[in-house]
Amino acid sequence: MTQAADTPTAVAPLLTLLQLERRAREAQSVEALGFVMANETLSLVPYRQAAVWLESGLGHVAAVSGLPQVDPNAPYLQWLAQLCRGLAHAYADTVSIDAGSAPAKAGADWADWLPAYALWLPLKDQLGRRDGALLLAREAPFTEHELAVLAEVTHAYGHALAAFRPAQPLGQRLKAMLLPGRTRRRVLFGVLAVCLIPMRLTVLAPAEVSARDPFLVRAPLDGVIERIYVQPNQPVPQGAPLFSLDTVALQTRRAVAERAYDTAQETYRQSAQMAVTDDESRLKMAQARGELDQKALELDYTARQLARVQVKAEREGVAVFGDVNDWQGKAVTIGEKVLLLADPAKVELTAQMPVAEQVSIKAGDMITFYPDANPTQAFDARIISVSYAAAETDGGVLAYRVRASFAAKDLPRLGLRGTARLSAGWVPFLYHALRRPLTIARQWIGL
Repeated sequence: MTQAADTPTAVAPLLTLLQLERRAREAQSVEALGFVMANETLSLVPYRQAAVWLESGLGHVAAVSGLPQVDPNAPYLQWLAQLCRGLAHAYADTVSIDAGSAPAKAGADWADWLPAYALWLPLKDQLGRRDGALLLAREAPFTEHELAVLAEVTHAYGHALAAFRPAQPLGQRLKAMLLPGRTRRRVLFGVLAVCLIPMRLTVLAPAEVSARDPFLVRAPLDGVIERIYVQPNQPVPQGAPLFSLDTVALQTRRAVAERAYDTAQETYRQSAQMAVTDDESRLKMAQARGELDQKALELDYTARQLARVQVKAEREGVAVFGDVNDWQGKAVTIGEKVLLLADPAKVELTAQMPVAEQVSIKAGDMITFYPDANPTQAFDARIISVSYAAAETDGGVLAYRVRASFAAKDLPRLGLRGTARLSAGWVPFLYHALRRPLTIARQWIGL
C-alpha cells in the first residue's frame, strides 16, 4: 500500500522534465523559448533568479525570470550581460560559480545582484556548438541530483534553440563537415570516391540513316515541274521516267524557231536564184545562208531542250525525296537538286552533334544508333569523318556533321531517324556532372 502511494511522487520529476522538454519543442519563437527556460525550469529545480544568455551577434541577455521583457539599458541587465560574457569566454561546460570564481569586474558587485551560488549551463546543439547558456542562482549550492536533471533539460533546450538558428553560410557548413570524427571522415571519403569514379564522356545527338554515294538527280533546265512519276522510297529501274517539266513555253519557242527557220530558208532560196545573173545578189545569198544556219541552230537547240524535259533514271536505286505534292508545280532552276537515287545496301549514319555538347571524337571511334521506331534495337557504327566547321541544322541548332559507317551486315532502313550516342574518353564523375553547368557559367561570365 505504501509502495503504491509513493509511485506518483517518485515519477513526478520525470513527468515535469518531459513536460518542460515538450514546452521547449512547442515554442514558436526564441522569446517564447527564453521565457520557458527562465521561468518554467523552476518547476523542476528551485532557484531564486534565472537568466538566458544568447551568443548571437555580440551576445545579449534574452530573458530574465520574473520579467516579461528585458531592458538592456537597466543596470541589472548591463551587469548581467558583463557577467555572462565573461563566463562564456571562460567556461565551455557546466560549472558552479560564486563571487570568488566570477570574472573580476562582475564578481565585485555580485552581492548586489545575485544570491551566493549560481550555476552556468551552456546550451549546445547536437554537434556540440554553443548557442547560449542558462544561468540559475540561489542561496544554496546545487546538488548532484539537480545537476543531473538540469543536464537533461538543458540538452533539450539546446536542441530547441538550435532550431531557430539562421541557415549557416556555405563556408561554415563545409568547415563543420571537416571537423574531426570517424563518421565524417567516412562520409567525406565516400563522397570523394564517388566523385572520382571513372565514367565515359558521352553525348546524345539526333541522327538519320542516309544514303552512301547516292546519285544526284538535278533539274536539266529552268522550268516548272509538271509531273513526278515516282513515289518516295520507291525502287526505280534504270531508264524509268522520274519527273518531267512543263513544255508549254518550250513548244511555243520551238514553233517560233520553226517559223523563223522556214522564213530564212525561203529568203536563202530567193537569193540563190537571183545570184545566177546578179553579182550583188551573190553577197545577199551569203548573208541569207548565215541567217539560215543560225535559225537552224536555234531550232535544234529548242528541239534538244524539249527532249530533256523528261528526266529518266540513269541507274537503278530507291527514290529519295520529300513529298510528291511539294515538287509538282514547283519552279526550278537548272542544276537544282530534285531527288536522290540511293542503293539500299549502301547506307551510312549522319549525326548532328550540337556545338554546346561537343566532345572530342575522331575518325575510327565507335558510336551507337538507337532508332526512334524501335528504341530497344541498336546499331554500332564507326566514324568516317567529322565536319571541321559547325553548320545550322533544319531545327536552327549549330551542330557538327558526323558521318559513320555501320559495322554489322544487318543494316537499318534508309531514312530511319533516331538518336546517336557519341562516346569520348574517360572522365571523373564529378566532371561529368558539372560539365554542362561549367559550360553555361563560362558563357555567362566570359572566362
